[in-house]
Amino acid sequence: MTTQSDPLKARAEALRLHGLLANWGEFADKPGLLESIIAWEEQERRARSLARRTAEARLPRFKPLADFDWSWPRSCDRGAVTRLMSADFVAAPANVVLVGPGGTGKTAIAANLANQALVGGHTVRFANAAAMLSELAAIDSDSGLRRRLGRYRRPHLLVIDELGYMTFTNRQTDLLFAVVASRYQRAATIVTTNLGFRDWPRVMPGSSCAAALVDRLVHGAEIVAIDGDSWRGRHLDRARPPDGD
Repeated sequence: MTTQSDPLKARAEALRLHGLLANWGEFADKPGLLESIIAWEEQERRARSLARRTAEARLPRFKPLADFDWSWPRSCDRGAVTRLMSADFVAAPANVVLVGPGGTGKTAIAANLANQALVGGHTVRFANAAAMLSELAAIDSDSGLRRRLGRYRRPHLLVIDELGYMTFTNRQTDLLFAVVASRYQRAATIVTTNLGFRDWPRVMPGSSCAAALVDRLVHGAEIVAIDGDSWRGRHLDRARPPDGD
C-alpha cells in the first residue's frame, strides 16, 4: 500500500519511525495500536518542541490575557488584541506596534501574543530593547556580531520590548535598524514603546536611519494605541499611608 493511500503510514514516515516502518506488516491487523503509537509519538514531540521553543523564547512572567483588566486603560482596542491572539500575523508575516505610557499593559499583551505564537508552533525571541542593543554593541568582531544578530533575525516572531525608555547611541540605532531591516517582510516583529513615532528621533539623536526604521516597522503593521495611567502607579498610590501618618 502506498503512502498516499495510507495516511497512518505517511504520519509514521513524517516522524521517521524507521523501526516501526520496517516492521509495518506485523501490525497489519492492529490498526488501532498503530494509531495509538503514532499519536503518542506526535503528542510527545509537540510537547518537547513547545518546551524547547519556550525556553529559547525567554518570555518574561506575565498575566494571562483572560485576567487582563480591560477597564483600567482609558482606551485600548480590545478587538484588535483579540484578533492578534490568533497569531495569524506571525504567519503573514506582519508587524505589531503597541504604543502607550508605561505601566498600561503593553508588555503583558506582547507576552501573551508571543505565547500564542509558541503554542501555534512558531519560534519566538523576547528581548528588552536596551539589553538587546547593549549586548550587540558590545561585540567587537564582525563574525561574532553576525552570529549574534542571527539570534534576532531567525525567529518567526521577535518581540522588542520597552523601546523609548533610554537614549541610544548611533551604533545602537544602526544595530536596531539592522535587526528590523533583516526581518522586513520575512518575519514578524512586535515592538512595545512609550513614544509616538514622531518622538523616536528623541531617543536616537543624530541618527540618519530613524525614519527608515519607522517606515519598515509600520509598513502593513497593526498599531494598537493604549492610553491610561500606570497600573503599577495605582498600586503604589494604594500602598502610601494617608497624609499625616
